[in-house]
Amino acid sequence: MTSSPTDSPPPPPDNGPRLSREEFDSLFDAVRTWGRWTPADRGAWNRVTPAHVQRATALVRTGTTVPMALPWNTTPGPDNGKPALHYMSDLGDVEAPEPSCHKDFIAADYHGKGVSHLDALSHIAYRGQLYDGRTAREVVDAAGARFGAVSALGPLVTKGVLIDLPAVLGIDWLEPGTAVHAEDVLAAEKALGVTIGEGDAVLLRSGHFRRRAELGAWNPDNASAGFHVDAVPLLAERGISLLGGDGDSDVRPSPVEGLHSPVHALALTAMGVPLLDNLDLEALSTACAAAGRHEFLLVVAPLNVPGGTGSPVNPVAVL
Repeated sequence: MTSSPTDSPPPPPDNGPRLSREEFDSLFDAVRTWGRWTPADRGAWNRVTPAHVQRATALVRTGTTVPMALPWNTTPGPDNGKPALHYMSDLGDVEAPEPSCHKDFIAADYHGKGVSHLDALSHIAYRGQLYDGRTAREVVDAAGARFGAVSALGPLVTKGVLIDLPAVLGIDWLEPGTAVHAEDVLAAEKALGVTIGEGDAVLLRSGHFRRRAELGAWNPDNASAGFHVDAVPLLAERGISLLGGDGDSDVRPSPVEGLHSPVHALALTAMGVPLLDNLDLEALSTACAAAGRHEFLLVVAPLNVPGGTGSPVNPVAVL
């Protein structure tokens, strides 16, 4: 369809309503779980007991496995300002002749948009404090984090729930900048036949990587679909252990005055809920549709990095 001079552009995606810092601070205090768990730096992963793991394994019926990590991205782009590194360090010409040995090196500044990764509790401070009220400057320095490090988390095995909003709405993707509200989560639960429960991991599919494949890359720091902060009290009430998606969970631009990542602050710093960022959920969406269910066994095994604020990760769903 061609446009004419009288055609008006489509309205921008709705990332509102706007919140003041005072309103956000009230919300932060309302969902805060400080002082609840030991060890504190595992946060909401303490919710996942052996009984949760056993119930999650009962969801495995076909044995279909779906990895969710993006390919290791060494190509600069608007959504990959700090490309990952990969080069060969041995082409079989360094050691004794037989057998020949090939080696390579990888590295990544992974807290961005180009690498699928887990955010540990030391990743985000708000008002100078990490989760559980720890003063960030006292426990995080140039040597790493002494509280809330990814090494404290270990692996997570629990029930995963895919909130596949494009599938619910019958569209290809949510436009960048679209906010997902509590009522959207409730409607998705009803449409998909799932219920988010205690200890569950919630993954939000916006269709980000389908849009990227069809229309090209853009800078998600400027515009991405994600949760509005008004969805967080519902997730807190349900007692989730992990939040993630094909973005970084936050709608961007942020609807909160003066905060660039309010959902990060609520999840990590207030609730102790680690985050999974930049997952490719397209194959999982297809697999869930084929299986006729949107809940599954989820396995998340971050790297054991003492002092690390997170880790590259390849979560795996098993249906």
